[in-house]
Amino acid sequence: MNESISGRTHTLFRETKETKIELSLNLDSDGTQVFAATGIPFFDHMLDQIGKHGGLALSVEATGDLAVDLHHTVEDVGIALGTAIREALGDKAGVRRFANSLVPLDEALVQVALDLSGRPFLAYEVDAVSEWIGTFDPQLMEEFWKGLADGARLTLHIRSVAGKNGHHIIEASCKGFARALRDAVRVEGVAIPSTKGVL
Repeated sequence: MNESISGRTHTLFRETKETKIELSLNLDSDGTQVFAATGIPFFDHMLDQIGKHGGLALSVEATGDLAVDLHHTVEDVGIALGTAIREALGDKAGVRRFANSLVPLDEALVQVALDLSGRPFLAYEVDAVSEWIGTFDPQLMEEFWKGLADGARLTLHIRSVAGKNGHHIIEASCKGFARALRDAVRVEGVAIPSTKGVL
Protein backbone atom coordinates (compact mmCIF):
# COMPACT_ATOMS: atom_id res chain seq x y z
CA MET A 1 0.00 0.00 0.00
CA ASN A 2 1.50 3.32 -1.08
CA GLU A 3 0.48 6.27 1.09
CA SER A 4 1.14 10.00 1.54
CA ILE A 5 0.05 12.24 4.40
CA SER A 6 -0.27 16.03 4.78
CA GLY A 7 -2.22 17.70 7.59
CA ARG A 8 -5.56 16.04 8.25
CA THR A 9 -5.49 14.50 4.80
CA HIS A 10 -4.43 11.14 3.51
CA THR A 11 -3.96 9.57 0.10
CA LEU A 12 -3.40 5.89 -0.49
CA PHE A 13 -3.16 3.29 -3.20
CA ARG A 14 -4.13 -0.25 -2.17
CA GLU A 15 -3.79 -3.21 -4.52
CA THR A 16 -4.46 -6.91 -4.01
CA LYS A 17 -5.15 -9.75 -6.43
CA GLU A 18 -8.85 -8.92 -6.03
CA THR A 19 -9.05 -5.11 -5.96
CA LYS A 20 -7.20 -1.92 -6.82
CA ILE A 21 -8.19 1.22 -4.89
CA GLU A 22 -7.06 4.84 -5.10
CA LEU A 23 -8.45 6.99 -2.30
CA SER A 24 -7.88 10.51 -1.05
CA LEU A 25 -9.43 12.09 2.03
CA ASN A 26 -9.48 15.49 3.70
CA LEU A 27 -11.24 15.57 7.07
CA ASP A 28 -11.48 19.37 7.09
CA SER A 29 -13.61 20.18 4.08
CA ASP A 30 -17.25 21.00 3.37
CA GLY A 31 -18.52 17.86 1.62
CA THR A 32 -18.69 19.47 -1.82
CA GLN A 33 -15.73 17.59 -3.28
CA VAL A 34 -16.85 13.97 -3.34
CA PHE A 35 -16.26 11.45 -6.10
CA ALA A 36 -16.89 7.71 -6.00
CA ALA A 37 -16.41 5.24 -8.84
CA THR A 38 -16.36 1.62 -7.71
CA GLY A 39 -18.39 0.03 -10.48
CA ILE A 40 -21.26 -0.47 -8.00
CA PRO A 41 -23.80 2.36 -8.46
CA PHE A 42 -25.67 2.03 -5.15
CA PHE A 43 -22.41 1.76 -3.20
CA ASP A 44 -21.12 4.89 -4.94
CA HIS A 45 -24.29 6.66 -3.82
CA MET A 46 -23.62 5.62 -0.22
CA LEU A 47 -20.00 6.83 -0.39
CA ASP A 48 -21.36 10.13 -1.69
CA GLN A 49 -23.56 10.34 1.42
CA ILE A 50 -20.60 9.71 3.72
CA GLY A 51 -18.52 12.39 2.02
CA LYS A 52 -21.29 14.99 1.82
CA HIS A 53 -22.68 14.64 5.33
CA GLY A 54 -19.28 13.98 6.87
CA GLY A 55 -17.96 17.30 5.56
CA LEU A 56 -15.18 15.45 3.76
CA ALA A 57 -13.27 15.90 0.56
CA LEU A 58 -13.34 12.28 -0.58
CA SER A 59 -12.31 10.59 -3.80
CA VAL A 60 -12.60 6.82 -4.24
CA GLU A 61 -11.74 4.96 -7.42
CA ALA A 62 -11.86 1.18 -7.24
CA THR A 63 -11.72 -1.71 -9.65
CA GLY A 64 -12.40 -5.21 -8.42
CA ASP A 65 -13.43 -8.72 -9.36
CA LEU A 66 -17.09 -7.76 -9.69
CA ALA A 67 -17.70 -10.70 -12.01
CA VAL A 68 -16.99 -12.96 -9.03
CA ASP A 69 -18.87 -10.97 -6.38
CA LEU A 70 -19.15 -7.43 -5.06
CA HIS A 71 -17.84 -8.54 -1.66
CA HIS A 72 -14.13 -7.91 -2.16
CA THR A 73 -14.59 -4.41 -3.55
CA VAL A 74 -17.03 -3.29 -0.84
CA GLU A 75 -14.92 -4.72 1.99
CA ASP A 76 -11.63 -3.39 0.64
CA VAL A 77 -13.03 0.12 0.12
CA GLY A 78 -14.10 -0.01 3.77
CA ILE A 79 -10.58 -0.99 4.83
CA ALA A 80 -9.03 1.74 2.67
CA LEU A 81 -11.41 4.45 3.91
CA GLY A 82 -10.87 3.41 7.51
CA THR A 83 -7.10 3.46 7.05
CA ALA A 84 -7.27 6.92 5.54
CA ILE A 85 -9.36 8.19 8.46
CA ARG A 86 -6.89 6.76 10.98
CA GLU A 87 -3.83 8.17 9.24
CA ALA A 88 -5.41 11.57 8.63
CA LEU A 89 -6.17 11.86 12.36
CA GLY A 90 -2.55 11.29 13.37
CA ASP A 91 -2.21 11.18 17.18
CA LYS A 92 -5.81 12.51 17.56
CA ALA A 93 -4.69 15.39 19.79
CA GLY A 94 -7.61 17.65 20.65
CA VAL A 95 -10.38 15.71 18.92
CA ARG A 96 -13.79 15.22 20.54
CA ARG A 97 -13.31 11.45 20.18
CA PHE A 98 -16.89 10.34 21.01
CA ALA A 99 -19.97 11.14 18.94
CA ASN A 100 -23.39 9.80 18.11
CA SER A 101 -26.27 10.56 15.78
CA LEU A 102 -29.88 9.55 15.26
CA VAL A 103 -30.88 9.91 11.62
CA PRO A 104 -34.33 9.46 10.06
CA LEU A 105 -35.06 8.77 6.41
CA ASP A 106 -38.79 8.51 5.90
CA GLU A 107 -39.88 5.41 7.85
CA ALA A 108 -36.30 4.42 8.69
CA LEU A 109 -34.49 5.55 11.84
CA VAL A 110 -30.87 4.59 12.53
CA GLN A 111 -28.69 5.27 15.56
CA VAL A 112 -24.90 5.47 15.19
CA ALA A 113 -22.33 5.92 17.96
CA LEU A 114 -18.57 5.85 17.58
CA ASP A 115 -15.38 6.23 19.57
CA LEU A 116 -11.99 7.00 18.01
CA SER A 117 -10.66 4.55 20.54
CA GLY A 118 -7.76 2.91 18.71
CA ARG A 119 -9.61 -0.39 19.24
CA PRO A 120 -11.50 -1.80 16.26
CA PHE A 121 -14.97 -3.05 17.14
CA LEU A 122 -18.24 -3.22 15.23
CA ALA A 123 -21.69 -3.80 16.69
CA TYR A 124 -24.09 -4.00 13.75
CA GLU A 125 -27.70 -4.39 14.77
CA VAL A 126 -29.54 -3.68 11.55
CA ASP A 127 -32.63 -5.59 10.50
CA ALA A 128 -31.79 -7.94 7.65
CA VAL A 129 -32.69 -6.53 4.24
CA SER A 130 -33.48 -9.41 1.90
CA GLU A 131 -34.17 -7.60 -1.36
CA TRP A 132 -31.21 -6.51 -3.44
CA ILE A 133 -30.98 -2.79 -4.20
CA GLY A 134 -30.26 -2.63 -7.90
CA THR A 135 -27.15 -4.80 -8.29
CA PHE A 136 -26.22 -4.43 -4.62
CA ASP A 137 -26.54 -7.10 -1.93
CA PRO A 138 -27.41 -5.16 1.26
CA GLN A 139 -25.69 -7.79 3.44
CA LEU A 140 -22.39 -6.39 2.19
CA MET A 141 -22.80 -3.21 4.23
CA GLU A 142 -21.84 -5.09 7.38
CA GLU A 143 -18.60 -6.12 5.65
CA PHE A 144 -17.99 -2.51 4.65
CA TRP A 145 -18.48 -1.25 8.21
CA LYS A 146 -16.29 -4.02 9.64
CA GLY A 147 -13.50 -3.16 7.19
CA LEU A 148 -13.84 0.52 8.03
CA ALA A 149 -13.82 -0.05 11.79
CA ASP A 150 -10.76 -2.30 11.46
CA GLY A 151 -8.92 0.16 9.20
CA ALA A 152 -9.76 3.20 11.32
CA ARG A 153 -9.35 1.32 14.61
CA LEU A 154 -12.55 2.78 15.95
CA THR A 155 -15.46 1.45 17.94
CA LEU A 156 -18.64 1.65 15.88
CA HIS A 157 -22.21 0.85 16.85
CA ILE A 158 -24.93 0.95 14.21
CA ARG A 159 -28.49 0.08 15.19
CA SER A 160 -31.70 0.33 13.19
CA VAL A 161 -34.48 1.66 15.39
CA ALA A 162 -37.17 1.49 12.71
CA GLY A 163 -37.51 0.90 9.02
CA LYS A 164 -38.84 -1.31 6.24
CA ASN A 165 -37.17 -0.04 3.09
CA GLY A 166 -33.63 -1.37 2.67
CA HIS A 167 -32.43 1.63 0.71
CA HIS A 168 -33.66 3.97 3.44
CA ILE A 169 -32.11 1.94 6.26
CA ILE A 170 -28.70 1.72 4.62
CA GLU A 171 -28.70 5.37 3.55
CA ALA A 172 -29.66 6.49 7.05
CA SER A 173 -26.77 4.36 8.39
CA CYS A 174 -24.31 6.10 6.08
CA LYS A 175 -25.63 9.56 6.92
CA GLY A 176 -25.60 8.71 10.61
CA PHE A 177 -22.00 7.52 10.45
CA ALA A 178 -21.01 10.63 8.51
CA ARG A 179 -22.55 12.99 11.06
CA ALA A 180 -21.02 11.11 13.99
CA LEU A 181 -17.59 11.09 12.35
CA ARG A 182 -17.86 14.80 11.60
CA ASP A 183 -18.49 15.48 15.28
CA ALA A 184 -15.90 13.01 16.62
CA VAL A 185 -12.99 14.41 14.58
CA ARG A 186 -13.78 18.02 15.53
CA VAL A 187 -10.83 19.64 17.26
CA GLU A 188 -11.85 21.21 20.58
CA GLY A 189 -8.60 21.19 22.52
CA VAL A 190 -4.93 20.27 22.36
CA ALA A 191 -4.57 17.19 24.56
CA ILE A 192 -5.09 13.59 23.50
CA PRO A 193 -8.55 12.71 24.91
CA SER A 194 -7.54 9.69 26.94
CA THR A 195 -6.32 9.07 30.49
CA LYS A 196 -3.76 6.73 28.94
CA GLY A 197 -2.29 9.62 26.96
CA VAL A 198 -2.60 7.74 23.69
CA LEU A 199 -5.38 6.57 21.37
